[in-house]
Amino acid sequence: MDTARKREVLGVVGGSGVYGIEGLRNQRWQRVDSPFGEPSDELLFGELDEQELVFLPRHGRGHELPPSEINFRANIDALKRAGVTDLISVSAVGSLREHLHPGMFVIIDQFIDRTIARAKSFFGKGLVAHVSMAHPVCARLGGHIEFAAREIGIDVARGGTYLVMEGPQFSSMAESELYRTWNCDVIGMTNMPEAKLAREAEICYATIAMVTDYDCWHPHHDDVTVDAIIKVLQANADNARRLIRHLAPRLRDDATASRCSCRSALEHALITAPAARDLALVERLDAIAGRVLKNR
Repeated sequence: MDTARKREVLGVVGGSGVYGIEGLRNQRWQRVDSPFGEPSDELLFGELDEQELVFLPRHGRGHELPPSEINFRANIDALKRAGVTDLISVSAVGSLREHLHPGMFVIIDQFIDRTIARAKSFFGKGLVAHVSMAHPVCARLGGHIEFAAREIGIDVARGGTYLVMEGPQFSSMAESELYRTWNCDVIGMTNMPEAKLAREAEICYATIAMVTDYDCWHPHHDDVTVDAIIKVLQANADNARRLIRHLAPRLRDDATASRCSCRSALEHALITAPAARDLALVERLDAIAGRVLKNR
């Protein structure tokens, strides 16, 4: 294996049922400090088929954090500091489409962000940057996920729009029907601003959306309840672990990863002139934007 491939690090962010992956060796939990505050938890480091892997429990072990109280900036910054280059977000979602049934996996390619109470950028006053979110996920990474899922017989759909709501309450019937008219496919509470921040951090990012229910729009299914979601989640967790297990060697052997356009998202994004930049913010961004700041 050449040097370039050894530098690729697979990150996984998701629930507690996901990180007990068979074959994960040299496991250790380690605290990673961030200038953006406290991440959701320590990071779990390990190796899977000679592929370095880092896992972060999005809600903390024991599911202590509701979606709106997750420090997404600290999470992504900590993963970047841990060396993560490819990030898989494993997320529970409700389905807004008949054919996307509970237990199915959807590889998301678009988002609609309806969150209102979350810090959505690492940048700000004193250092302004604008990254493109036209294509918010990594197509290369999505292709690897699809291949691995089909290889092991997981019922998967490639492509779909994920509406991210604030929560923590579930949708009203009127909201659910509205989102269906917007051509949204699934709904959840966790992938924004996570996807935006991963793009700013120049991390390749993809979402595995695990369908747990039909939200509340479906006339022949009960309204969504926590008990129903947990039941399907437990069934989905085994498939998620198997998928990551089969995905790791594909990423390990991907010689094109270092040339992925996600890795240069900040190349022309910085707007603030060097002389006008806030030095304190520049320092905070040493991991996120160090590649483009060090020579400018």
